[in-house]
Amino acid sequence: MEEDTERIKRGIKPALLIIDVQNRYLTMIPPRDKELAFFFINLLIELFRKHDRPVIRIYHNNEAEGQRADTEEFEYPASILIKPEDPRIIKRYSDSFNRSNLNELLKTTGSNTLFLCGLSAVGCVPATRIGAMNNDYRAFIVKDAIMSHNSEYTKQVEAMFDAVSYDVVSLILEN
Repeated sequence: MEEDTERIKRGIKPALLIIDVQNRYLTMIPPRDKELAFFFINLLIELFRKHDRPVIRIYHNNEAEGQRADTEEFEYPASILIKPEDPRIIKRYSDSFNRSNLNELLKTTGSNTLFLCGLSAVGCVPATRIGAMNNDYRAFIVKDAIMSHNSEYTKQVEAMFDAVSYDVVSLILEN
């Protein structure tokens, strides 16, 4: 409790983590879910840029499965509004903090509160949320901005992790 009070006194310094929205995995996502998530991910990107807060893109690399960083299937689709200057993390584990430089990057940005979107709602997104909390960050999954191969599973994860709406994220950044 005392630690949370101290964190609030320091203020909220948010960052947006966009997790694994790579062409390779998008073929497994129901089209309507993908459309909805892309809409909210892009709104979040615009919101974070408007408030000069970090937009961090995270990529899953698994060369054992034949995935390589120099291929089109590794990249995000052009419809996601990332920019080349957005920091890029390449990870090999579900938890984006595990054996990556994400924690170091977040420390350089001064971020202490993370908003997570992307995929998979049943794998890397919740694993990264837990990893964030294990590294003393406040972390929130953003409702309607995550996706998985199964719409019902995605809804259950949003409920289990008390996903916050875009409006809540906007309110926090505005204030």
